[in-house]
Amino acid sequence: MHRRRSLSAALAGVALTALALTGCAGGTDAGAGGDETPAADEGYLTPGKLTIATGEIAYEPYVVDDDPASGEGFEAAIAYAIADELGFAPEDVEWVRTSFEAAIAPGPKNFDFNIQQYTITDERKQAVDFSSPYYSASQAVVGINGGAADGVDSIDGLKDLTLGAMAGSTSAQTIEDVIQPNVDPLLYGSNEDAVAAFNAGQFDAFVIDLPTAYLATAIYIDDSFIVGELPAGGVADEWGVVLGKDSPLTDRVSAAIDTLRDNGTLAEITDEWLGAGQGVTLLQ
Repeated sequence: MHRRRSLSAALAGVALTALALTGCAGGTDAGAGGDETPAADEGYLTPGKLTIATGEIAYEPYVVDDDPASGEGFEAAIAYAIADELGFAPEDVEWVRTSFEAAIAPGPKNFDFNIQQYTITDERKQAVDFSSPYYSASQAVVGINGGAADGVDSIDGLKDLTLGAMAGSTSAQTIEDVIQPNVDPLLYGSNEDAVAAFNAGQFDAFVIDLPTAYLATAIYIDDSFIVGELPAGGVADEWGVVLGKDSPLTDRVSAAIDTLRDNGTLAEITDEWLGAGQGVTLLQ
């Protein structure tokens, strides 16, 4: 509900700004008062616009129907809430797509920030900036009914299984740090590739973050179930938005997220889109 109120408030803000500009047309009176608009702010890729990136394919519950501009889905809603805090109306938000790895590689960016379930790590911070965290996720194991993971109720029960995950992800690191399997895991370039391989029977159990596990077992992975939740590994799985290295926007985006946390908006969005995360067994 708050997300929709925020969008309405942003639209109302645009109308007020337009009236103010009309009243002072033909002059540049610095004493007229009011905050500086984002269009006059330095650091944005396009003046007056906020360019946000997400994955080449964006899945639920993060983005509904692969349409981030709808504002529907956990990360789409957070993106527009951040935009609101930064002073941008919804129509001034532009979306672009990137692969997971390309966005965190060194070099220039085609976005102001990227929201794509990025875990904040010291290694990644060498190439890009991160905002304050907007979510702390746990990892889960997905199995196939009647498959090798069916009946597993402990971490020891996972050690002799062939596990799969996305390469370079917190899921892959959790396999290494927490499960410490006896069989080398199979790692894939994207979650989409891992899902296809799992559906084809190429490995026994899939390690992904818990929100995605709920959706995967409901929609993407046939005849599947959540085996259990995993304890935190060596890296806290806190997600932040990605910005270019030493971006002038990093502090502003972090401040926006901190405000959303303090005023309860992050909790409200999380409850709306990820509220199913209850009742999963913690594997020990």
